[in-house]
Amino acid sequence: MKLERHSKIVELIREFEIETQEELADKLREAGFRVTQATVSRDIRELKLTKVSGSSGRQHYAIMQTQTNFSDKHLKILKDGIVSMDRAQNILVIKTSSGMAMAVATALDGLHFRELVGCIAGDDTIMCAVRSVDDTILLTDKIRKLVQD
Repeated sequence: MKLERHSKIVELIREFEIETQEELADKLREAGFRVTQATVSRDIRELKLTKVSGSSGRQHYAIMQTQTNFSDKHLKILKDGIVSMDRAQNILVIKTSSGMAMAVATALDGLHFRELVGCIAGDDTIMCAVRSVDDTILLTDKIRKLVQD
């Protein structure tokens, strides 16, 4: 249930500029989750959400961004190589173009994401060991943002 709730929180903060814990709790309740203020507060802390200025100038929740000095070459490898991603508890499975898994895994390791313990790559599949289920959600989102920009 926690994984589903955390996934929904990430979805909600992408879709709406949610300013308060109360507003987030209301949106979760509308989505069918039974939550308390304490639960939402704990979820915000576990997901490492932060407040940022929105287009209206008001503060809202967002996933904390990681600053990286990532070269264009490595970014191109990620964008060209990643085909899809899927989560299985604390394992992130990344499908790549044929023959690209090793290059993509090396690029991911070079990012030094706190959530990522390490990668094992084959020809077109990478298994990423991630510290926790919650971190898997965050890592997936971070990688998705890198390859979609």
